[in-house]
Amino acid sequence: MLAISSGKGGVGKSTISVNLAVALAANGLRVGLMDTDIYGPNVPGMLGVDTKPQVDPATGKIGPAEAHGVHIISMGMLVDAGVPVIWRGPMLAKMISQFLFQVDWGELDVLLLDLPPGTGDVQISLTQTAPLTGALIVTTPSQLALEDVARGVKMFQQTEVPLLGLIENMASFVCPSCDGESHPFGQGGGAAAASGFEMPFLGSVPLEPAVRAGADEGTPAILAHPDTAASKAVAQIARQVQQQITSAG
Repeated sequence: MLAISSGKGGVGKSTISVNLAVALAANGLRVGLMDTDIYGPNVPGMLGVDTKPQVDPATGKIGPAEAHGVHIISMGMLVDAGVPVIWRGPMLAKMISQFLFQVDWGELDVLLLDLPPGTGDVQISLTQTAPLTGALIVTTPSQLALEDVARGVKMFQQTEVPLLGLIENMASFVCPSCDGESHPFGQGGGAAAASGFEMPFLGSVPLEPAVRAGADEGTPAILAHPDTAASKAVAQIARQVQQQITSAG
């Protein structure tokens, strides 16, 4: 069970989570993806899921959806589009527990937990109740994002969850007209942060329109555009994560 975390919002954590899950499934693993962002559940849309989960009357278990070889559960499958979830901490903890223990995940090789940004109620509930194998941190090279990484890292250290690596997203952009490469959020910050926290640096994923388009259309870029630099970077990260899963198993 791997937590995918970010210190702040807007760094593309859910996009990385979705593409990583699909990449691992394409590599032959049995993969589940649990969207724990109760207030802002984006995973169903990114995977093209628009169905409501069904409950097995015999077991009372919730059946997850399946898309692109990945089993999925999300608050976004339980509420109508545009309807806000206005809950306090205890309700969040109860829903997270239901997702963990009342969903019929079947036999999985790995369950990825797409965490909301920050270090709030959901993160506390998961680190206290879920048997986490480790955590992956997603950030941009921006100095502000990297400052927030420190808070997430310290949370996992305090709860004794192993840090399996850091992923730098939106690391660079190649102009489609002139082929010039720029670094809109800075350069080299992710690798430096990983080194400072003594955790593996898993790689940099460039900023590409195809990634955004795949998320909007419900077909992850790693499937729709596997030959782009971003997809190749995610595929390489997935291979490293798979090696860690195999070693832990």
